[in-house]
Parts: sequence; structure tokens; C-alpha cells
Amino acid sequence: MADKHPYISSGGALLQLLDQLKKSFPSVLNAETLKKLNIAPGNESYALNIARFLGFIHEKGNRSEEAHRLFTLHDSSEFQGAFASAVQTAYKDLFTLQGDESWTLPTDKLIHFFRQSDQSTDLVGTRQASTFRSLATYGGKLQATPSSAPRTPKAAGRKQAQDGHRAKRIITTTPAMEESVVNGFAAKPDSDNKVGLTVRIEVNLPAAGDQETYDKIFRSIKENLLNG
Repeated sequence: MADKHPYISSGGALLQLLDQLKKSFPSVLNAETLKKLNIAPGNESYALNIARFLGFIHEKGNRSEEAHRLFTLHDSSEFQGAFASAVQTAYKDLFTLQGDESWTLPTDKLIHFFRQSDQSTDLVGTRQASTFRSLATYGGKLQATPSSAPRTPKAAGRKQAQDGHRAKRIITTTPAMEESVVNGFAAKPDSDNKVGLTVRIEVNLPAAGDQETYDKIFRSIKENLLNG
């Protein structure tokens, strides 16, 4: 574990912890408390290191007076300003070197700083950078990226429509089968036909196409494939 700058593997667990502290900050925050709250399971020590690093708790987990005042601020903008100030104080060495640009430094530069500062591995340096960016986001200094939000089925559907293409399947059959295609499936073959061959054709239709475009596509398929 890094000697100086803490980290956690899950940014979501860190944000869950901060949200909980804003709702109710227990007088003692330790591993047992986190387990009862089901926060950062299996990573309690990492979450506590971050809280300790930011000055929110003392060595044995007792809540600091500064943290009590901070997390009882009701106005969101006032809270974010005070929270960002606590982060800046904790990461004094980074802000001394980079100034206010520290909040928006690219991830690669943050990783480089933490690895050089703590002689940490690539994995640890990456998690240190991610932890800092999560704190910066919580303090209103960094805008949350859309990719961090879970995609809903509705959003996924819109993405597919933008990319895409609608797929329609047509199955053609042997000459013994009728030529007409109804709802994308060929009619049943004559019961006397003992040998059949099925060909599946995938057609990708442009999402922005109109009815005339689709008619031309299927007309071409019928003329060149079904009747050819």
C-alpha cells in the first residue's frame, strides 16, 4: 500500500462512503462501522485510509471536529467548496507543484506524479489517480464523465439506433416452396418434397431510411435473389 497517497479500487465505494457521511457521520468510523453499513466490503481499510488522509477521522477512527462541521453543511455549493478545500489541503504536495490545474490534470500526468512521489506500481498509481479524480468530482472541481453513469435500457436503445442498423431476416427455400415471403418467413414447403435447402440472408437497414428506401431494397432482393 502507498505510504503517502491512499487509494481504493472502486470509485463507487468511495462515493457511497462520502454520501453516507453527508447523511450521518458516526462519532467513530472503523471497519466494523463500514461492515454494518455495507460500504466498501472487503476494502474497508482502504476507505478508512482515505478518510484519515483527508483529516475526517483520527488514527483510531474518531470523527474530527473539522469533518463534523464540513459534513453538516446543508448548502450544496458551500459543502463542495469546503470539501474541495479539505482535498486540496490533504494533497498539498500535488497542489504546490501543479497549482489549481491539479484538479483537471490528465490521468496520465496524475499517475506519473503519484508513482514518482510514492514509488508505487503502475496499478497502484492508476488507483491513486482515480481516487483523486473521484474526490475532485465530489468537490465540484471535475465534471463527472457520462461513462461513469450506468446505461439504462432506453439509453442503450438510442445508442443502437444511432449506430445502427436494423436487421431483418429473410429465409428463402427450395423451388418447391412458394416464392412469397410473409413476415420475413417463407411459406411451408410441399409435403411431398423430401429434400430442402434453407438460405438465410441478413439485411442491415439504415436507421434513417424511409419506406421507399426499404421497398427498393426488398424489391432488389426479390428480383436478384429469390427469382434469380
